[in-house]
Amino acid sequence: MLQPELLAPAGDLEKLQTALDYGADAVYAGGEQFGLRAPAGNFTLQDLGRAREMTSTRGKRLYLTLNAYLRPGEIESLCAYLEALRPLDLDAYIVSDPGVLAQVRRLDPQRPIHLSTQANTTNASAVRFWQESGVSRVNLARELTLEEIRDIGSGCDVELEAFVHGALCVAYSGRCLLSAALTGRSANQGACAQPCRWKYGLMEETRPGEYFPVEEDGRGTYLMNSRDLCLVEYLPELLAAGVGSLKIEGRMKSRYYVAAVTRVYRAALDAWLKDPDTWRFDPLWREELDKVSHRPYGTGFLFGGDDPQIHRRDSRYVRLYDFVGVVQSVAAGGKGVVQGRNRFFPGDSLELIGPGMRGTGFHAGTLFSENGEPLAAGQPNARIVMDLPDGTQPGDLLRKTVLG
Repeated sequence: MLQPELLAPAGDLEKLQTALDYGADAVYAGGEQFGLRAPAGNFTLQDLGRAREMTSTRGKRLYLTLNAYLRPGEIESLCAYLEALRPLDLDAYIVSDPGVLAQVRRLDPQRPIHLSTQANTTNASAVRFWQESGVSRVNLARELTLEEIRDIGSGCDVELEAFVHGALCVAYSGRCLLSAALTGRSANQGACAQPCRWKYGLMEETRPGEYFPVEEDGRGTYLMNSRDLCLVEYLPELLAAGVGSLKIEGRMKSRYYVAAVTRVYRAALDAWLKDPDTWRFDPLWREELDKVSHRPYGTGFLFGGDDPQIHRRDSRYVRLYDFVGVVQSVAAGGKGVVQGRNRFFPGDSLELIGPGMRGTGFHAGTLFSENGEPLAAGQPNARIVMDLPDGTQPGDLLRKTVLG
């Protein structure tokens, strides 16, 4: 790649717009079929057409996930879907099943193909195999160390992509059978019920029906609960190892997550692009990532010897802030219209965040409806008229600490 790419998730059109506004070079989205996030707000063909316009107008790229593993009866539907997709001229399809790859090459031979992490590619020989099969980019297995990524990067000339942030799966490269075994919903076909996040207990053979919870504290524990990945501190090492696309996980995450995480990695990547030799990790970046709901962060397998599968002390999400509103418009004098997302009150201490690491704290004044009636609180989905800080722009987000 000519320069590194920041790749952000787009669970719907609103989140796609946010990802672009907050600094993504490219976004990845799922259609109504054959992706691995069936519960996400997936894109209809009409949505994909609109998404294509939004990305191409801004010189950005749009990738579509077709990374489910297909059963024999699904190939015909895939082929019909590929025919319907072809006029949209998307920048690439993300696949993992060799059968899907073969059908894309047969029906749409000019379409770039990216290989999903679900294919668990762990060596340069495998990368070359996929390249010879028509793949132009490989998202490497998450189990690789930095040294192994460096070895692969020096042994091939295909584009390499790696996840740098977001949730990790307890299974090998996400190829988990637990959901299918316990619920009949296959993770490999986009319907994971996330049973690795459930609470579990023990039952002794001679005491049927007697339940023994496994506890670390009063709330119990999650035996297979992986830490979230956070590699913002190690972007230069990944780039030097040959990774050209830095991917953020989270098509099912909130608009606030997309904005807050994307802008941090944009700032870190821009600092590197400006001068790689003087790049320094800014603690502010980590502070901002801590303000997004997350499980305790870790570096996954990047440095080997770590235990990325579970965090032992507390299985709950870390949530320091609530996302309370989106700025819809701003008028002269600082009055703005905010669409509520969570409840907040006059007098609350709020933070406004925007692209480019813009941010400022302020106290909410009197809140009004669009009809000019005073409001006791800002409510989800309400349109709220309120005073906003200087420099506020449409698309900025409001948050407040969980403690008020």
